[in-house]
Amino acid sequence: MFLIVNAGSSSLKLVFCEGAEPVLRETVGEIGADGHARALETALSRAGIPVSAFSGAAHRVVHGGPKLTATCRITAAVTAEIAAAVPLAPLHNPASLVGIQAVERIMPDLPQYACFDTAFHATNPPVATTYALPLEDREQGIRRYGFHGTSYAALVRILKARGPLPSRLLACHLGNGASLCAIVNGRSVATTMGYSPLDGLTMGSRAGSIDGNAVLRLVELHGLEQAKQILNRASGLIALGGSSDLRRLHEWDRPEARFALEHFAYWAVRHAGSMVAAMGGLDAVVFTGGIGENDGWMRKEILTGLRYLGVVPDLEANNQHAPELHDPSSSVAIWIVPADEERQIALEAQAVMAGEGA
Repeated sequence: MFLIVNAGSSSLKLVFCEGAEPVLRETVGEIGADGHARALETALSRAGIPVSAFSGAAHRVVHGGPKLTATCRITAAVTAEIAAAVPLAPLHNPASLVGIQAVERIMPDLPQYACFDTAFHATNPPVATTYALPLEDREQGIRRYGFHGTSYAALVRILKARGPLPSRLLACHLGNGASLCAIVNGRSVATTMGYSPLDGLTMGSRAGSIDGNAVLRLVELHGLEQAKQILNRASGLIALGGSSDLRRLHEWDRPEARFALEHFAYWAVRHAGSMVAAMGGLDAVVFTGGIGENDGWMRKEILTGLRYLGVVPDLEANNQHAPELHDPSSSVAIWIVPADEERQIALEAQAVMAGEGA
């Protein structure tokens, strides 16, 4: 059995896999920074699975920094690099380190692997990842990284299994966190998130793209810590419409709720134009994530905004959340691909494990 670990600051999410197939999920919440090992023991006990049943564990790590660009075995050096990337992901990487330590404490001889959300975008060219900042600041790791990489890698894997992969693919991971990715021949060439997951689209509680001077003004008004809280936890759909849940926004008969939905769609279409420019054209659009898979209104609005690119959706298929959404007259394929991140993590980690034994 293989264990997938997604550690948060106060929660632990576990997926138990037979091979790469998820068969059981356990979540322990409100555990505190020092309680992950106990939470792991609790989850294992609840699942009735002995530690001897596991062949390995893989951790979802949000940020690999500039050096960790592929799934790898966790060593002291890898742990040090994850720690070095803490300033780049202060909300996420510390929790991953605690999760790694928890597994090591309970199962000290179990091989552990790290799968990085930034890794899929390592193929972005330097012109796409470099901020026009002084060299000394760029050398501090301030650049575009991109996120949701595990989701995009899974999406590419699934489409390849169905048939020939479209050359120029606009991938839309739309959820509480949302991003777009320009994928050419299976490789990321551009993405909307940048130095952190804050950049790009309007999101559930994140502001999305915002002028740096506006950020500095927020710091002047509220102080650094409060400005961070505003940008990451109190902006986006919550700030515009009063909720990060699109189902609730659709239900509410309020102008601000409608505006929040329109804002999300508008900026998705605007950023999509940037992604298409990076690819030099468009052959397919794919939706994944909670909103991408389940919100037909939002998909319709985004696809309507892309009609100038030859995108013609089948509106009835879209209403039914069908896997294939393009009208016969469309020059661009349109699909829904369910998110499959846990299986992707398991596959990548087990491939590294197999390579070690080769």
